Amino acid sequence: VFLTGPAAYLFTPLALAVVFAMLASYLLSRTLIPTMVLYLLPAEIPLYVAEEQGRLAPGAGLIWRVHHAFNRRFERLRSAYEGLLGWALDHRLVTVAVMLGFALGSLLLYPRIGQDFFPSVDAGQFRLHVRAPAGTRVEETERVFGQVESAIRQVVPDSERAMILDNIGLTQSFTVMAYEDNGTVSDADGEILVSLKPNHKPTADYVARLREELPRKFPQCTFFFEPADITNQVLNFGLPAPIDVQVVGVNRADNFAVARKLQKEVAKIPGIAGVHLHQMTDRPNLNLDVDRIQASELGLTQQDVSGSVLVSLSSTFQVGPNFWVNPQNRVNYRVAVQTPEYRIHSMDTLMNTPIINGQTAARRQTIDGMTTQAPPQLLSNLVSLHRTVSPANVNHYNVQPVYDIYANVQGRDLAAVAADVQKAIDSVQADLPRGSTIVTRGQVQTMNSSFSGLLTGLGFAVLLVYFLMVVNFQSWLDPFIILTALPGAVAGILWMLYGTRTTVSVPALMGAIMCVGVATSNSILMVTFANDQRKEGHDARGAALSAGAIRLRPVLMTALAMILGMLPMSLGLGEGGEQNAPLGRAVIGGLLVATCFTLLYVPVMYSLLRRRPPAPERTEDGEEVAKSQPAAGPSRQTTPVVHAPPGPALSLDGDRS
Repeated sequence: VFLTGPAAYLFTPLALAVVFAMLASYLLSRTLIPTMVLYLLPAEIPLYVAEEQGRLAPGAGLIWRVHHAFNRRFERLRSAYEGLLGWALDHRLVTVAVMLGFALGSLLLYPRIGQDFFPSVDAGQFRLHVRAPAGTRVEETERVFGQVESAIRQVVPDSERAMILDNIGLTQSFTVMAYEDNGTVSDADGEILVSLKPNHKPTADYVARLREELPRKFPQCTFFFEPADITNQVLNFGLPAPIDVQVVGVNRADNFAVARKLQKEVAKIPGIAGVHLHQMTDRPNLNLDVDRIQASELGLTQQDVSGSVLVSLSSTFQVGPNFWVNPQNRVNYRVAVQTPEYRIHSMDTLMNTPIINGQTAARRQTIDGMTTQAPPQLLSNLVSLHRTVSPANVNHYNVQPVYDIYANVQGRDLAAVAADVQKAIDSVQADLPRGSTIVTRGQVQTMNSSFSGLLTGLGFAVLLVYFLMVVNFQSWLDPFIILTALPGAVAGILWMLYGTRTTVSVPALMGAIMCVGVATSNSILMVTFANDQRKEGHDARGAALSAGAIRLRPVLMTALAMILGMLPMSLGLGEGGEQNAPLGRAVIGGLLVATCFTLLYVPVMYSLLRRRPPAPERTEDGEEVAKSQPAAGPSRQTTPVVHAPPGPALSLDGDRS
């Protein structure tokens, strides 16, 4: 609900799956599970009776033998826990100070963990963009690509390389050029896609080696890696890199100088790789300046000159498309005339291009009463030629011209790199001309908005859970006691992410939200049972001790079930397993520490905040309801109460009535 943009499309299905799974489990726990207990459990009552008496019932199978052995060891664990909880209740201030200090001190780990929008996934392929010097012909670019391929084959062995695919020069589709900002802006550009075989070494290792070796072997070329998998392409909004710093404004000359300076500053940042300016501004041109007076005297115009040169270089199809239809199969073929490329191989041959009048009916001149056609003129008689440079591409964003500085991240988290990029931006703000601005786009922009939405959702979830518990408990204090386990969950998440070198990301924050729900449900078990004990006459300390001893098993069962269920996900096994590993690790780390807080910190806080005895229950006539005397120790209710189906009643003591 709180995510927008591409992040919503990527993570909403996971959130909906969790929500509907919890709803289904709740419905089953309220309908199917009680029915199964009613019909299946009575047959095992003698086994439970023997278990309560500390012996193994005759005829018990293997499962019950394992169950009996486990219970004996679990009772020893319960006894040790009761002793620890009793000490904590006797030293409440020390316990609160230590555990709360641990939770607050764990917040110091947050700056060391780092933030990423989405975990990097090994897609088994990488995409390398190669840019030769401006003005390189496509034939020369192809030769350079062959050399780059040879260098790649030396780094990636044949045993791990499945395919190498080159895409050189501009695409033939103008639609793709208009809607895809892939960095290919001239015949000097191209991409190399390398696919790896299964069970390959980490793709990031090959990328890091190529980033070091290729610029050293080909200093005249520019190299940068683009996202090869669909996930990063979506997260980047189709941009070639996760960081896009835009210098926006109409003053293109001054903005270009600022962009060049900013590019150098960004390249100095640790963790930055593949910094490059997207716009190519030094593409070589040949400018032909037409002598209008000379052309007019010869009966020619500027349009005649440009049309003749265009036809000679790019064929007649550019000015007058013509088709021939094959009468046999009715297939259309383009018919065009142009000068062969080998005939225009130098400046002299270009200047010898004939220029004729471009009108449909050739212009005629009358000499001595005879009508003749004006002879063609050489291009050298009509124009002067000089070399210039011009931009190969001009990009706009919101109508404003922009210069894009793209950068990748390597060996560092995205948030830390983005913070240093912002410092570099601040250092060049004084050089910006009036009316120009610098903005940051890409994953950084999406990450900030997604984190803001998820943190808002996390806070909203905590408030919603709190107010729901206020309604159910009819108390403002009990829900607060329940939520005191959440600092432990946060501390556990931070320690787990720090220990596994996992950055804070959107999956990790979703795991934190899931952990909040499980930790809260365990604390509800403790506080609910403690309230029942106080109604029976126990003081706050006795109620907290009884709640901890009796609810130890269900609390551990709930936490362990979630932890074991998340364990395979946390290992990040399988294709693309890295993307959900932070979620599993956050849940496991949060529940490990939150369970300790539930078993120790929550009872201590309950005994501190619930010192006053509960208000006596009264009947409709206003008389107090008599209370039963509390037992000397924790009143364990470990024996299940079972209602048998219609028939002879069977008690838990084995007597039939």
